[in-house]
Amino acid sequence: QDAVQPPDATSDAGVMRVGGVVLTGGGAARLQGADKASIEIDGQTLLEHSLAALDELAETVVVGEWLPTSRPVNFTREDPVGGGPAAGLLAGVDGFVSQPQIVVALAVDMPFVTRATVRRMLAPMLASPGLDGVLLGGRQYLCAAYRTKSLLAAAREVSALDGCSMRALVAGLALDSIDEHGHEARDIDTMADLQELRELHDR
Repeated sequence: QDAVQPPDATSDAGVMRVGGVVLTGGGAARLQGADKASIEIDGQTLLEHSLAALDELAETVVVGEWLPTSRPVNFTREDPVGGGPAAGLLAGVDGFVSQPQIVVALAVDMPFVTRATVRRMLAPMLASPGLDGVLLGGRQYLCAAYRTKSLLAAAREVSALDGCSMRALVAGLALDSIDEHGHEARDIDTMADLQELRELHDR
């Protein structure tokens, strides 16, 4: 299968460059140590579900171990590895070839997030320059759109990124939220979650 080159178009206005960062997570102890990115739902890996949701963006960076993908993406890791979601997201920001003004962060274990979800998160960001970020459901810090300059400024305010939570990183930012549709905000933490989301995808 030929790789699909991501589009150069970044927004309706054509002036705001938007990139995506997929975070593949840690050791997944409650998933028996499974690599979340390579778990399959409905015949596709969770990583491919994430890449499909972000495929309208200018560039995508995956923070995690390399896996074959259906289109070109950049892979990187936080340093030290296992430093947590904030460190992972900032490593992703550093991994862009051309740094975007807005970053869409997406945890790899949210297979019901789609292109439409991403568009809905970006709409208030493009309409309101004073917003630093928009979260799905008001609580999903790793399904969110953030202004890159706001993330970088927030990172300078924390004592250490290693081990820092996303909640702590963005605590001082001006954040909004969008309502979740259907199962968009569902993620996979346990084998029971995985089984349930597989059944929901099959319906």
